[in-house]
Amino acid sequence: AINTKKDLNPWERTENISLCLNSAKAIGCTVVNIGTQDIAEGRPHLVLGLIFQIIKIQLLSDLNLKKTPQLVELVEENQDVEELMGLAPEKLLLKWMNFHLKKAGYEKQVTNFSSDVKDGEAYAYLLNVLAPEHSTDVTIEIKDPSERAKKVLEQAEKLDCKRYLSPEDIVEGSANLNLAFVAQLFHQRNGFSDEGGSKTPISFAEMITEDEETSREERCFRLWINSLGAATYVDNVFDDVTNGLNCNQVIKIGKELRFSLVNVAGTDIVQGNKKLLLAFLWQLMRYTMLQVLNNLRSHWQGEEITEADILSWANRKVKKRGLTSQAVSFKDKNLSNGIFFLELLSAVEPRVVDWSLVTKGETEEEKKLNATYIISVARKLGCSIFLLLEDIIEVNQKMMLILAASIMNWSLQQQSDTESIVSDDGDVSYVREDGYSNAQNDDEDVKQV
Repeated sequence: AINTKKDLNPWERTENISLCLNSAKAIGCTVVNIGTQDIAEGRPHLVLGLIFQIIKIQLLSDLNLKKTPQLVELVEENQDVEELMGLAPEKLLLKWMNFHLKKAGYEKQVTNFSSDVKDGEAYAYLLNVLAPEHSTDVTIEIKDPSERAKKVLEQAEKLDCKRYLSPEDIVEGSANLNLAFVAQLFHQRNGFSDEGGSKTPISFAEMITEDEETSREERCFRLWINSLGAATYVDNVFDDVTNGLNCNQVIKIGKELRFSLVNVAGTDIVQGNKKLLLAFLWQLMRYTMLQVLNNLRSHWQGEEITEADILSWANRKVKKRGLTSQAVSFKDKNLSNGIFFLELLSAVEPRVVDWSLVTKGETEEEKKLNATYIISVARKLGCSIFLLLEDIIEVNQKMMLILAASIMNWSLQQQSDTESIVSDDGDVSYVREDGYSNAQNDDEDVKQV
């Protein structure tokens, strides 16, 4: 979906940046205050901030029990495995570091990657445990922080750890660079007993039974919440939203918004009832999307937009462009081949889909290719979506609705943001700032729905 030709026009450059930002958002980056123009202008602090977020997500990607079962060694006697699973990757990395520092006889507790490591002493102790063959007590005994930091990095280099930082970065307490350094140490040598396959860690990991669909929904809602720019960052929905700030009040507001909350109380949020939490968050996500759509067409007459309206709008768009697909519902199994959504994307913006890349969607592999392309094209267009390709292939009704609503939202925004000119046939043709014109009539579409 990336525009790769040598000379890109402004529209194509904006598409690439939109794809970048929406994809970054979909893996957990915070891009609330970053727009396409910021990246186009190359604003250093915003560009560097985004790049570090992407690097950080990659560096911490193995800090979970699924990918590194040996992490169960960090579980303390008075702690459950679930508590460990609920820790943010950055906190888990600190816990790993302190676990080894305690074994090394280091009496202090490292609580951050800045002031607590700037003297290099913690690193000296950590390397003594992780790589005794490359370390000596001489490093610990060095008094000058800069000299100690230099020695630490020399020892780390013997572990094939990339030098993300200089001795000056350690002494100055650069939090980002120090975090990257510790994460690299974890990747190269985590120091757990019998890394090849200790029976105890693996048996613990096998006890963790996580429904795949539940896991996908948790990811979707978590990333959606974080994309809203709230002050509180959510690392795990089932752990981080259980305080609810005021759980009874949350339920009360939900009922005022006409959510289905029969036999649901604030205690269900406090106790982290997964099924009820996911149901509540789905209703909140759905309500938010419908409100956005209603606000965009607030100058029109008529009742509020419903799920049926979104389906009807999508079918009308596709049919109006002379395309053939139609969806019976958002759980229509025919949607699994991806053709309908590709035709819908093409209907709202003909230039966005390269049909030479589209398959017939007859085999599982072809469906996978189409689903991947749908997600990329939607993000390239400017849609903010958090679903996975499995959601399309398996026709997850909830995610199908949100995908269609996101495309509708983008289409309505184009009408709101551009100058409308009524043509002779009563249709609306509007001209965008980039010079492209688009023959659409979302106003009329919604009225007829």
